[in-house]
Formats: sequence, structure tokens, C-alpha cells
Amino acid sequence: MSTVIRGGTIVTASDIVRADVLIEDGIVTSIAANLPAAGHDVVDATGCYLFPGGIDPHTHLDMPFGGTVTADDFRTGTIAAAFGGTTTVIDFALHAKGQSLHDAVRIWHGKAEGKAAVDYSFHVMIGDLREDVMREIPDVVEREGVSSFKVFMAYKGTFQVDDETLFRTLRMAADVGALVQVHAENGDVIDVLVREALAKGQIEPRYHALTRPPEAEGEATARAIRLAEIAKAPLYVVHVTCAQAADAISDARKRGLPIYGETCPQYLVCDIGDYDRPGFEGAKYVMSPPLREKWHQDVLWGKLANLELQAFGSDQCSFNFKGQKELGLHNFSLIPNGAPTIEDRMAILYHFGVNEGRIGLNKFVALTSTNVAKLFGLFPRKGTIAVGSDADIVIWDPEVERTITAETHHMNVDYNPFEGMRVKGKPRKVFLRGHLIVDGDSFLGEPGMGSFLRAGRFTPVHL
Repeated sequence: MSTVIRGGTIVTASDIVRADVLIEDGIVTSIAANLPAAGHDVVDATGCYLFPGGIDPHTHLDMPFGGTVTADDFRTGTIAAAFGGTTTVIDFALHAKGQSLHDAVRIWHGKAEGKAAVDYSFHVMIGDLREDVMREIPDVVEREGVSSFKVFMAYKGTFQVDDETLFRTLRMAADVGALVQVHAENGDVIDVLVREALAKGQIEPRYHALTRPPEAEGEATARAIRLAEIAKAPLYVVHVTCAQAADAISDARKRGLPIYGETCPQYLVCDIGDYDRPGFEGAKYVMSPPLREKWHQDVLWGKLANLELQAFGSDQCSFNFKGQKELGLHNFSLIPNGAPTIEDRMAILYHFGVNEGRIGLNKFVALTSTNVAKLFGLFPRKGTIAVGSDADIVIWDPEVERTITAETHHMNVDYNPFEGMRVKGKPRKVFLRGHLIVDGDSFLGEPGMGSFLRAGRFTPVHL
């Protein structure tokens, strides 16, 4: 099977060029002006950009949490991702108490195989850092093709680890070519604030944000960075929401440390005021870390523009408002944390970033695809449009306008946190390894066609 995409403008993290693309057997084999059409299927991309398929570094599909399970599994979640222009997801395999790390990876393979409609890789979200678990890390990197591990500094009594455990994990990871990710919030402080709020009868969704202040995120981020510095280890801070955390990352990078940061669309366009929506509507925005005061958005946009934050994930973690978010109707701490964001990740960054002049096209591609591929051992197979790379290509129409709404999204959830937002720019066609999987409003792919991607060992990259 061979295809020529002609008439479009190719955008990578470094270049913008008018050229045609030849795809053969799922691989980009030629990039040039006026490629011959004879013998190939021809796709007209006139007036459109060609972006490398998006890579979402932060998803939670088919994940148990708080007595329930996320509404989107690998079938619905990856189909929604494809409609948004994402062709690879990196999901968090949840490691439960008593399990081995290999158990967690095996279970997540079972969740994804036969369902994933785009390619996928895994991080391991460590929930029980016993001595024998820590000793497994080198083998997981070697045998499983998983080279990134998430450790929690919050969720006291369940996931949270102490500083000794985090430090030892950082040193182990550095020795074997793995990258440690941290959920950076001070769980001890949050635990005190939550208990005090509930004792006062403060049960509404807004108290989720008030008991998880930005200072708790900033303190934990700075502490994790210092521990990584002592350990001589790289560190990736997930879902950065506030100036305090973002500034800590910037300061570390100025000292030459291999510290990387990620933010998410909800933190750029939603804010703490959403928790005060009428009735229980604020529960739709309960996620951790929580939404912040609006002024933090300007800081995050500035960090993205300077690439002081290097990655843009969705933190997709969908729970229905009815029946799931309502578990916390009388206690904010019981509201399942998370929001459905996988489908609109790229559109939010494109419209509010590129269209509104905050970032350029090259940085859009770097943030949504290329940097993630480099950080998580997938580049150059993924993350760029180049000869020899997988033909994961999004034909992006910059002129199409739409209103984001749960009525038309493809996620298996009954609300959208960006409901009513008007955005300009949308995928016209999406190719996964040369297969056309999205054509306008039609899904042409198949659940199960996504392939597992073994991640290479982490090596520090200049981003």
C-alpha cells in the first residue's frame, strides 16, 4: 500500500516546508516537491498543515480509582484520541499493593490488546515500593520495554512514598536508563487540610482546591528536584499547574539539571472559579492537582513558549458526572479525580496557543509530539515526519471552526470540561502507520490495530 499526500505544508519541531510525502508500507519513504502520483493513492492536503501524529504522554485508560473505574477504556479512549489528532498514547500501568511490576505491565497489556485503536506504550505507576519491587526496575526496563516510572508524593496512606524511597528510586533509575516521574504535591500537608475541612463541614467541590494549595505543589516540586540533583538523576514532573512548581523547574534547568515538566490543557483554559459552578457542577473539575487562580495560566503559557515546560499531556482520566463524580456528593474527598481531555488536547493548544499568538507552529509540534517521543524513547520512529519514520500524519485544517461539546465528542463520558469553547483548527484526516483511521467525522480504523511500542532507555536530551 502506498500513498502520496500532496499540497500540504509539513510542520516539524524544527522546520516548516511545502512538500509532498510518500508513504510505503506504513513508513515515510520520500519527502519532496511534486512527487509523482502514478501507482499511488493520492490525498490532497492543499491549505492544510501536515503534523506528526500527536503523542499523549499522560493517559489513564481502564484504570480503577476510588471505588470505580475510568469511563474510557483503551477502545473508546484511543478512538477519541485519534479524532483529536493523537496517534500514540503512553498510559500508566497501575501497580497495586502486593503485585510485582511485571504483573502490572501484564495486566495493562491485557487491557490494551485487541482494543487500542492507536499505538501505545506504558509508564508504570508504582503503588507499592517494596524492596523486591525496587529491585525489579532494571528487569522491567530490559524485558518489558518500559523505561519510565511514576512515584507519588501525595495520596497519603495509598500511593505516597517518603523521601528516602523517592531518593533511592531516583538513583536506581539513573543507573539503568530510566526516567522517574513525580506527582508533586505535599501529601502530608494536604491530608491535614482535608481532615480539617471535613471536620468543619466543608464538603463542596471548591474545598478540593482549597485543601491542595499551589504552595503544596511548589514545595513538593522543589524538594523532588533537589533529591534528583543529589541522586544525579533526571526527573519529569507531571501535570504542572502553578507558578510555584513551574518556576522551580525553570530554576533547576538554569542550573543545567535534566529536569522536565509537563502541563495539560485544563490548566491553561479552566480555573478555580469552575469549582463554584451551580449545584454540584464543580465536581466535573475535580482533578489533582486542582485548577488554580487564573493568573497562573499566564505563567504556564510563558513557560510553554520558552520550552521551560517541554511536554503537553492530557491527563485523561474520565469519570461520568452521573453515578461516578456523584460518589462525592456529600464529601469532596470522595469525588473521583480526573477529567476527559484526550480528544481536545491538541485543539486547545492549537487554538489558544497558535491562533492567539502565544506559541508558534514548531513549538506546537514539539510540545504535542516530538519532545514526548524524545523523552520516552520513541524518537525518531515517532514524533516527526521524516524518511524512515512511521507514517503517523495528521492533515490539520486550520480553517475549520467548531464548538467543543459532549454531544459530539467521542469519549465515553457524559460531560466535557471545555463545553461551549469555540476553537479553530481540526484534523481533516489522520494516518496511523500509513493507514487512514480518521476521515473527517468518520472513524475508519479498528480497535486492536494499535501496536505496543517498546521504549528505549532514557538518555538526557536538550529540549
